Amino acid sequence: MIELFDVAVKSVSADLCIPARLPEPVPGRTLILAIGKAGAAMARAAYRHMGGTVDGIVLTRYGHSYPASQMPPGFTVFEAGHPLPDEHGIAATRHILEAVRALGPDDQLLALVSGGASALLTMPAPGITLADKQDITRQLLQCGASISEINCVRTHLSGVKGGRLALAAAPARVVTLVLSDIPGDEPAMVGSGPTLPDRTRLADANKILDLYGIAVPDHVRRALADPANETPNASASGFDAAETTVVARSTNALEAAGQIALAAGYTPVYLGGDIEGDSSELGTIHAALALHHAQKGGRWALLSGGETTVIVRNREGRGGRNAEYLLSLALALDGAPGISALSCDTDGIDGTEDNAGALITPTTLGRARRLGKSPSQALRANLTYDFFQALGDLVVTGPTRTNVNDFRVILIDR
Repeated sequence: MIELFDVAVKSVSADLCIPARLPEPVPGRTLILAIGKAGAAMARAAYRHMGGTVDGIVLTRYGHSYPASQMPPGFTVFEAGHPLPDEHGIAATRHILEAVRALGPDDQLLALVSGGASALLTMPAPGITLADKQDITRQLLQCGASISEINCVRTHLSGVKGGRLALAAAPARVVTLVLSDIPGDEPAMVGSGPTLPDRTRLADANKILDLYGIAVPDHVRRALADPANETPNASASGFDAAETTVVARSTNALEAAGQIALAAGYTPVYLGGDIEGDSSELGTIHAALALHHAQKGGRWALLSGGETTVIVRNREGRGGRNAEYLLSLALALDGAPGISALSCDTDGIDGTEDNAGALITPTTLGRARRLGKSPSQALRANLTYDFFQALGDLVVTGPTRTNVNDFRVILIDR
């Protein structure tokens, strides 16, 4: 199973996905702006093929860059907070805006955008503070809101997302290459679309806050009612000559792993690369699918991706959506023979811990109980990291410097 994950991650690496999609040179200068968890790798891949004619800025999550000696010469590298924005993100965003606004009509902005950019690129809208954005983001992450809903709210509390960065670059040409971590692969939703027109409106952000009962101060509601904070739409002049390409997505990773599974004698079954919803509920659903295929006999590989959510019931808990999915899956399978599974985030970090995810086998529940661990209690208390850590079944890869969201595989051998 680890081999399948490794193949999936390599298939969506920047070195494979970026070179063929790079734009032609322009008469002036090209500024590479790489934002997101894959930012450092995307910047390096672009520089290798565009050479000394470019300069650039990288903004990525703490620990997701490379040593300075391995980055392109002359590139400025920032690291900042994720999933909660911080002061380092604000400082980096100010630097980015200054550089982008200096571009002229003969110049080109090459925006390399990957998941994580929403938190990293931080410039609160007028009247909004960093503390406001941190608190609202935290509440949205804990209540089970989808990534698209979270990004809608963040976009409308921002002075730089939702296409505003592209307008700041005008009259320069803007080319955006997107490594998609969003179910459905809508490029404007990846990283809250800093260089792309936004389809959501202020009213949508307000509806999301109401839907989940997110408590916000009055000044935030006033900002979300102010037409000045509406995002630019596709008719804005800064988008006239903009070009956008999605260079990698979840289905690429699933298909690469499926080919390896097929070569190993498993029949791949693709359950979808854009699955959303509650992690625990999905684990139960996938257990039923796995048991159904097991009853048919043979060898199967059930592959899926997307981004599920976790409802945080214990704020002291540890564990991300992949570990929660797996523990729910294990409980529903109840030790069924011949069924194992792995679930990992392709960026190498499941939630806020140091693991990419975990794996289960038919022995998972039995081993846990012999250690005095209650699987159901760990699931209820959001202690899935501690559960799999005790079993030695965490998958720890470190930052992969790519990101097409979650990779799940259930192997059935009957």
